[in-house]
Amino acid sequence: MDIEYDVLIVGGGMVGASLGGALAETGYHVGIIEAKPYGTPGQPSYDERSTALALGSKRFLDRFGIWSELTHEAAPISHIHVSERGRFGAVHIDALEQNVQALGYVVPNRAFGAAVLSVLKHAENIDLIAPAEVEQVIQSENEESVEIRFLNNIPTDCLRARLVVAADGTKSPIRQKLGIPVEKHLYGQSALIANVTVGKPCQGWAYERFTPAGPMAMLPMGGDRYSLVWTHQDADLNSTLALSDADFLSALQQRFGWRLGRLKAVGQRAAYPLGLIRSQATSHGRVVLAGNALHTLHPVAGQGFNLALRDVEALSRLLSEGGDPGRESLLQRYRHLREGDMRTVINLTDAMVQLFSERGLLPGMLRSMLFLGADGLPGLNRLLARQHMGLYGAVESSRRLQNAEKFPW
Repeated sequence: MDIEYDVLIVGGGMVGASLGGALAETGYHVGIIEAKPYGTPGQPSYDERSTALALGSKRFLDRFGIWSELTHEAAPISHIHVSERGRFGAVHIDALEQNVQALGYVVPNRAFGAAVLSVLKHAENIDLIAPAEVEQVIQSENEESVEIRFLNNIPTDCLRARLVVAADGTKSPIRQKLGIPVEKHLYGQSALIANVTVGKPCQGWAYERFTPAGPMAMLPMGGDRYSLVWTHQDADLNSTLALSDADFLSALQQRFGWRLGRLKAVGQRAAYPLGLIRSQATSHGRVVLAGNALHTLHPVAGQGFNLALRDVEALSRLLSEGGDPGRESLLQRYRHLREGDMRTVINLTDAMVQLFSERGLLPGMLRSMLFLGADGLPGLNRLLARQHMGLYGAVESSRRLQNAEKFPW
């Protein structure tokens, strides 16, 4: 027996589940396909890592009842300090100066997963389909639906939908099965992540520090715990992972400094490779891409998941208009809504990686001058703050959506 859906979301991680939450209580019959059982440690999106949510992301999640489930776990970021090791100048971004309570929030992924799952389980229009892995994606000859066939033994031969959303990650099996090409640039770096206990916590302060080996960030998790993202050259990664906890903390202390006092403890360490991967198309027939399936970024500016949530926001707002969810005009508008924001964030992130990878006197002096300008010029400081808070991308999408009737499609 085949089952018909209006929207099938492939990937029940943070992006796909957020889209499901945004479509709860709509008129659409929605299915979310996930390879791992929901709510289990096996789901990689809901492990012990943490994610920095921009203010714009918080506002979006608040509209669907997701944020209210996170408030007791979310640690606010009230101040951001950016510096380069061995160079003068630093950039300070302060929430009070931007007239907001917080620039963003740090949320444990497991808490995010639990909050979204709570919303999905109470939505009568959403089916959670797991564990299930997609074997085939078949576009109908009349282009009226997409057929999904599975590797697993689920109680149906296939699912059919008027729109399929590929939210299945950087390696996106759906994107690969459809033959959508990508632009790929590997940086030869990996991000080492861990939770760290510090001796002198600065409540609400987030730090990003650029070093010759790459940037590192310390994000407040509340109390004396910080979330560490430490960029390594690939050739150096294994030696750092192999260090004892004491030696690891000593090496980290030397690189980061003493702004948070003595580093006292470190949790489990993990690492993943870094690169820029950008899909050459946002859609293919009645299949549309979102999140890491559409764009995967270096974490240098902490923009990856926030950019993905703006994909979710744009798509969910278009779908809220009703009608055929997979119609060509809607998918063209989605591409138009997202292209400017994606281009800006991708180019900014890649430029930062390239700029801070350049060694030598002149590149170093240029970076110091940029730090001084970004800190001392109110207009430039506000521009950086609003970009970090995810407000420019949201404003642009809203403006384009409001002017949609002017577009030829």
